[in-house]
Amino acid sequence: MTKAIHDHEEGRAQPGRVTITALSAALGLSKSTVSRALNGYPDISERTRLRVRRGAETMGYRPLSHAQAIRTGRVRALGLVVQIGDHDAQRPFLADFLAGISVAASAEGWTLTVATADSEADAVRTMEQLVEDRKADGFILPRTLSHDARVALLRARGVPFVMFGRTADPEGCAWFDILGEAAMRDAVLHLASLGHRRIAFVNGGTAYNYSRLRLQGYRDGLDAAGLPEDPELIRGGALNTDDGARETRALLALPQPPTAVVFAVDHAALGLYRACAERGLQVGRDVSVISYDGVPDGAHVQPPLSSFTVDTRAAGHRLAELLIDRIRGAAPETLRETARAAFADRGSAGPPRLSSEALSKRLATETT
Repeated sequence: MTKAIHDHEEGRAQPGRVTITALSAALGLSKSTVSRALNGYPDISERTRLRVRRGAETMGYRPLSHAQAIRTGRVRALGLVVQIGDHDAQRPFLADFLAGISVAASAEGWTLTVATADSEADAVRTMEQLVEDRKADGFILPRTLSHDARVALLRARGVPFVMFGRTADPEGCAWFDILGEAAMRDAVLHLASLGHRRIAFVNGGTAYNYSRLRLQGYRDGLDAAGLPEDPELIRGGALNTDDGARETRALLALPQPPTAVVFAVDHAALGLYRACAERGLQVGRDVSVISYDGVPDGAHVQPPLSSFTVDTRAAGHRLAELLIDRIRGAAPETLRETARAAFADRGSAGPPRLSSEALSKRLATETT
């Protein structure tokens, strides 16, 4: 069996194809060293691995994928299952995310296998099938839940994975995540520095792990700014514009309404514009808002939505690199990285024109 694979890898059935024998001879290395360098084995130094890779690129050497799969047990494919039932499954930055993954995978001679699912349960079944069919060596898990069935499946099956996010139980987990909690804290501090004292928070879906973290970030911001926490100013479950408008209306109906609102999700924050327009309030003056995601729609409202933005292409690129390292045997505890979102101050957050009390009186007058 070993000799048959070796003969096929030598390319005897494909005249003119650069063989591993030719590559190893050109580099002055053994075939075993070249093979292990190409497959990312940890006993090969980074210097040798890069030398072999550059030599392979220069000579045009390409290993036969099916022979390599038999020899290593890998198909050199990264798996991604997109849940089209998610509130923002068609989000415009998905293309950038996929591009980042694909570029990083291609640089290592790997491919990306993408599938779709209607729900979390369907995503689990789809991943099981991809594993059974040997169409992916590991998975990138976007938009993680606090208690994620995908994580439970892959842990139980011993399949490598890297999360774009974090989860409540980190055991055996690798991740790359953006510090949404730091963004929420910074949003509160920015608003407080402008003079706001009644700052509300509208969270996203409670099942998502980011919601837990962003709520904590909001609370940390209040604490750092020396502001008291008022449970009436904390709302949740807002994932789209309708949700955001509903939660904003509820906040404006309070005896002491907020003069500023921090949203966990941009699409929900856009609902604040609708609710403010209904009451004759000007965003950025009567009510300020800061959100998170940096969706393009936020640039087309007036004033444009101030938001923390994420470089999804860079995130996809790094996730692919980490997953390949994980598949090659790196411990998950060594593959945990975070980055910060960038604040785009576009004009929807300014000094309060009215105090909470004055805003309440104005709203009461308009109602009567």
